Amino acid sequence: MKKIAIGSDHAGYEKKALIIDHLKKIGYEVKDFGTYSEESTDYPDYAHPVASSIENGTCDLGVLFCGSANGVSMTANKHPHVRVALSWLPEIAQLGREHNDANIVSIPARYVSDKEAIAIVDAFLQAEFEGGRHARRVDKIAIK
Repeated sequence: MKKIAIGSDHAGYEKKALIIDHLKKIGYEVKDFGTYSEESTDYPDYAHPVASSIENGTCDLGVLFCGSANGVSMTANKHPHVRVALSWLPEIAQLGREHNDANIVSIPARYVSDKEAIAIVDAFLQAEFEGGRHARRVDKIAIK
């Protein structure tokens, strides 16, 4: 079973807690990088450690939350070899994995229900990169 890194700012704290419980119930190992309350905080403080854990291989895939999912996405995507799929629907998360080899899903906590957040994470984790023509495109993402 894959090890999942997870993090959020204050806006995503409740959704993060929900997803941690869900992932543990279905057998995933989870590394929680915080935050640990709804007290106002800065999203880069959590997005960077999640992205670093993907980069260095201590975790296999990641889940990030903030209010809009934009801040955590912008932050994590600064890391080489990290590809974040900003997803508000399960289908977008699935395509992020299948076509873009995304290794982190970011979810806008203020704009999805608990049920939708679970469905997005499940779709992301169940999908696999298709390779082929998509691999050629993914190979062109990094600036050389």
